[in-house]
Amino acid sequence: MGSSAASRAELESLLRARKLDVTLTSAAPLWRTPPAHQDPARCDDAVAATGVRTIDEALGGGLCRGQLSEIVGGRSSGRTSVMCGALAQATARGEFTALIDPCDRFDPASAAAGGVDLSRLLWVRDTGDAGRAVKAINLVLQAGGFGLVVLDLADLPGPAVRGLPFTTWFRLARVIEGSATVAVLVASEHVARSAAGATIWMDGTGGSPAIWNGRDSNRARLLAGVDLRPRVLGSRLYE
Repeated sequence: MGSSAASRAELESLLRARKLDVTLTSAAPLWRTPPAHQDPARCDDAVAATGVRTIDEALGGGLCRGQLSEIVGGRSSGRTSVMCGALAQATARGEFTALIDPCDRFDPASAAAGGVDLSRLLWVRDTGDAGRAVKAINLVLQAGGFGLVVLDLADLPGPAVRGLPFTTWFRLARVIEGSATVAVLVASEHVARSAAGATIWMDGTGGSPAIWNGRDSNRARLLAGVDLRPRVLGSRLYE
C-alpha cells in the first residue's frame, strides 16, 4: 500500500475528520508491507478463498476479486464464522483487511483464536448508524490496498438497511471494479451483490446448526460445534 505508516495515518485521519468512527483499532502500531507476490494491489489471483471448503468449491475457488459479495443469515446461522474464516484466510495470505463494524459486535479474541492476524486488520467501530457505516466503507475502499473489506450490517435494524438508497451498492461496486479487493456485506437478509459477486446464504431451514453433546435435556448438553449449511446463489446485483 506504498508507505504503510503514512497510508494508515491518512486513512484514520480522514475517518475521524468525517466523524465516521467511534474507535479505530489495530493490533499493530504500523502496517507491515507484504512481499510483492502477496500485495493485493498486484495480486493476479481472480478469487480469494474463504476457508470454508463447501463455499469455496461452490464458488470455484473463492470470492471474486473486484466484486461485491454478501454473507446472509439469521442469528446463530454461522455468518460470523464465515466472515472470520475469510478474514483469517486473507491475513494468512499476507493481505491487509478491514472490518466496518457499526454495532461494535466483533470479538477480536475469538477472531485471533480462529486464525485472524489482527496486525493486518483495520477495525472501524461505530454506534449503529447505517449511513455512517456506508460512508466509512466507501472511504476505506477508495483508499485501496486491502485484500478484503467487510461491512457488518447484521445487527442493524432491517428498516435502516433497506432505507439506504439502492444506488449505494452500485457505487461501492464501482469503487472496487477491476481491483484486487474483495468487498463483503454481512447481513440478516439479502442486500446486494455485484455482477460477478455471490450471495452466501447461511441456510437455517433445516433447524439449528448447533451440534450438541450429552443428554437431550437442555441442562445437560455441551456445545460441540456448528454445522454450517451454506448455499451459494448466483451473480446478479439484484434479484
